[in-house]
Amino acid sequence: MYKKARLILLFLSIFNFAASAQKADAILGTWVNPSGEDHILIYKIGNKYFGKLDWIKYPNDENGKPKTDKKNPDDALKSRPELGLELLKDFIFDGDKVYIDGTIYDPKSGKTYSCKMTIDSNKLKIRGYIGISLLGRSEIWTRVK
Repeated sequence: MYKKARLILLFLSIFNFAASAQKADAILGTWVNPSGEDHILIYKIGNKYFGKLDWIKYPNDENGKPKTDKKNPDDALKSRPELGLELLKDFIFDGDKVYIDGTIYDPKSGKTYSCKMTIDSNKLKIRGYIGISLLGRSEIWTRVK
């Protein structure tokens, strides 16, 4: 009887872990920013979530060349292409549809901010901030279908 109870408990633990992983992975996929000019692909490495620019409406500069990360404070990174640029880094799932402890990079300013994300179906609330979450800005991204 004791072995049977342990086996059932083990099975329920595995089932619960799998369900939690499915919830966490709900963020995976492609999202569009509010202006509709960028698509961000969110992917997972290990137990952390990342996002990169996967599509840009205007990928070329005024000279017809691919846009680069020209606002980056690191001179060595200014020549890297914007397309494929990693914007979201190191997020972990905190349960209840929230992803924390990550950063977001803004190529328009060259600045990196602390960030948290909250998913609600096909909407993703992005909150970038300095220090505490009260000092920041939010955007709502929409899942690309």
